[in-house]
Amino acid sequence: MSRFDRREFLGSTAAAAGMAVGALGAGESRAARAEFITLAVGKGPLISARPYDFVLDPGHVALVCIDMQADFSKPGGFGASLGNDVSLIAPCIPVIAKLQRAFREHRLPVIHTKECHRPDLSDLPTSKRERGHLKLKIGDKGPMGRILIDGEIGSDIIPELKPFPDEYLLNKPGKGAFYATGLHEYLKRRAITQLIFTGATTEVCVQTTMREANDRGYDCLLVEDGTESYFPEFKKAAIEMIVAQGGIVGWASTSEKVLAAIDALP
Repeated sequence: MSRFDRREFLGSTAAAAGMAVGALGAGESRAARAEFITLAVGKGPLISARPYDFVLDPGHVALVCIDMQADFSKPGGFGASLGNDVSLIAPCIPVIAKLQRAFREHRLPVIHTKECHRPDLSDLPTSKRERGHLKLKIGDKGPMGRILIDGEIGSDIIPELKPFPDEYLLNKPGKGAFYATGLHEYLKRRAITQLIFTGATTEVCVQTTMREANDRGYDCLLVEDGTESYFPEFKKAAIEMIVAQGGIVGWASTSEKVLAAIDALP
């Protein structure tokens, strides 16, 4: 079913779903208290989103947390070496923490990515290392160890969003999480077809991974307050690109609406 066919499907079933929810008594349905309805037919709750509602499939969904590393969100890391105000990443941290808790409580997969390189730099293209004429390049010693090198403090996921031992954590040498990683194979093994995206930065690694996922047939939803950029105007533009033309890359919604849908699951 194409996205435009799905839109027609949602329109034709929403009324029936609304009647099903309306038949419940006051206080009987968490879905009725939230800003979405549960389909009478279909996979799961509808999340109010742009460009149209997203049908959550709880048996095939995962939360993706992109590059929430100290190197991108703390002073002294790679983000700061580029001249960015890394404090701009902070607002999404508690939002992602809430989403992680909700997914874990319902035993739904949580995936973490790290952009980093091997200590010998064998997976680092020269063009990437030399780009920008920076004082601190990838692999150089910084306040949190060697910049963007696996195993260094700066490359670690921040403590607030630390992966659980049973969660999938992948190292990626590029901006997209599908390039030179086992992510696609992992998702296929788990029969995951829907990805809820969070992380940093919106217009670089998050959007790149969403586009890669879209090309591989995954349904992608971006949590707007669960992602940040060093440039607020870039974040806004990236979100508009994602939802344009009927959702050419995917959907966008808020953490409140996503959490309401997760909370309504059995």
